Amino acid sequence: MNNRQLFLAHLAQTTDFPLMIEVEKAEGIYLFGPNGEKYIDLISGIGVSNVGHRHPKVLNAIQDQLDKYLHLMVYGEYVQTPQTLLAKALTDTLPSHLDNVYLVNSGSEAVEGALKLAKRYTNRRELISCVNAYHGSSHGSLSVGGNEIFKRAYRPLLPGISHIFYGSFSDLERITDQTAAVIIETIQGEAGIRVACREYFQALRKKCDETGTLLILDEIQAGFGRTGKMWAFEHFDIIPDILVCAKGMGGGMPIGAFIANRELMGAFKNNPLLGHITTFGGHPVSAAASLATIQILQEENLIEQVETKANLFKSLLVHPKIKAIRNKGLMMAVEFESFEVLKKIIDQAIELGVITDWFLFCDDSMRIAPPLVITEQEIREACAVILQAIEESL
Repeated sequence: MNNRQLFLAHLAQTTDFPLMIEVEKAEGIYLFGPNGEKYIDLISGIGVSNVGHRHPKVLNAIQDQLDKYLHLMVYGEYVQTPQTLLAKALTDTLPSHLDNVYLVNSGSEAVEGALKLAKRYTNRRELISCVNAYHGSSHGSLSVGGNEIFKRAYRPLLPGISHIFYGSFSDLERITDQTAAVIIETIQGEAGIRVACREYFQALRKKCDETGTLLILDEIQAGFGRTGKMWAFEHFDIIPDILVCAKGMGGGMPIGAFIANRELMGAFKNNPLLGHITTFGGHPVSAAASLATIQILQEENLIEQVETKANLFKSLLVHPKIKAIRNKGLMMAVEFESFEVLKKIIDQAIELGVITDWFLFCDDSMRIAPPLVITEQEIREACAVILQAIEESL
């Protein structure tokens, strides 16, 4: 059996129509197939490869750590240099209020930990999230997700959860002194890149302060430079109580984190002891890769280039079939008339060597989230292919 047959026969499938792109190698913004195929990756593995595929400095960090040790002990018991250096580097990018890091394996796990921490610290049980929010696929993270289509087959989920509309000032009145936390994507991702105004986030922060509610910002997609700042909340002049991150954090390696202040995080230390546990969280190889990723973002000035590159995309993607472009930095949605129109364009673009995608809760819009290392020339090439795909799919 060849690889495609083995894939279909033995790997669990999540749809009846996987992309079936076979990849032999990846480098920078490119994926390469076994028969000479070459693709520009405009989705970064869904917001993961912010510093590109196989960045040399990430590879060096991985190799250096491989020569020292792999997994040693469950999280939080041994002093492991990759973890401690990463935690310091992360907190150095953040306001002093956010000084304590809990490392996990993924975004969903980070959300789970943040929800537990909020309940434990406040001794409250009510959680509020947004309509069309996406926070992950495990039971707790799915519970605070905001799309019923993805939830109904798995009920009963967590009780005590209500949903507000992202960006709605009037809905903030539903936050009360019974609310443990509001969890919200700083930029709504799977809803098709929705960006609330600064005044909304200021009002949200104020309401949480007035009611003693913790504010959890989910930056699993929006963090690590994707929006033109290290953290998307910097655009809105607020500070969360708990910050959740993953995806672009690891330079291609699996890792996530939730970050709070030391006092808040201390709630996990007693009643019960070991209030949150992970075996592989903060795996030393992933932690080393993540530290290298932070250094690359800073040393290569990738974040400072995001806005210029995003504006270039917007200036080039002009066509009667394109209804609108929404973005915050290189977190972009290109809107078309319908999913049927968009799907033909996506399929044709892949045939022409450019990989894009749609959004879970916004299937009329094309996802564009390229590695931040993409050059202006590569942007021009990718946009030319998308415009060609539009023409050829008419």
